[in-house]
Amino acid sequence: MDCVDVVELVTAYLEDALDPQTKEDFEAHLTVCEGCANYLEQVRRTTGSLAELRSETLDPVFRARLLSAFNDWQGR
Repeated sequence: MDCVDVVELVTAYLEDALDPQTKEDFEAHLTVCEGCANYLEQVRRTTGSLAELRSETLDPVFRARLLSAFNDWQGR
């Protein structure tokens, strides 16, 4: 397990979706790599903060303009 693997597997780890051996390897890497341990904590905090955001309804006109702008940008 290396840093690239941790970045690729972090979501599965947080969702407890890794097989036992991969989870063990993931956690072993965290004990020796401060950068990856910090990365995991940052992802945890970010997802926790996002979960606390309220869902608000957009004004229908603004929503239509936003979707149009996104579709125009995506079509480039």
